[in-house]
Amino acid sequence: MAKSSTGMEENVAALLSYIFGFITGLIFFLIEKESKFVRFHAMQSIVFSVALLIIYIILGIIPVIGWILIPIVGLIGFVVWILLLIKAYQGNLWKLPVLGNLAEKWSGSAAV
Repeated sequence: MAKSSTGMEENVAALLSYIFGFITGLIFFLIEKESKFVRFHAMQSIVFSVALLIIYIILGIIPVIGWILIPIVGLIGFVVWILLLIKAYQGNLWKLPVLGNLAEKWSGSAAV
């Protein structure tokens, strides 16, 4: 992997963009100027985190069934997050369905 404009290897910067969800995603999206790989993963981190937060809020409003589904969604979200970390570190451009396409469009990294 090449170095990104952050001075880190691209795969390390991409992995770090997922660590604290939209917070680190936003940081890396704003500071990365050159690497479309890092910018894509940073934006996918933002989109994934926000989507998960919205799902949690909606499920929290729905009595009983929503409350039952929250831990299941949490477990699925955790597994997907781990996969995103692994794939970013391996240097793979692993796009989530729907969210990955949004991240690709919004990050301007369609050529990755």
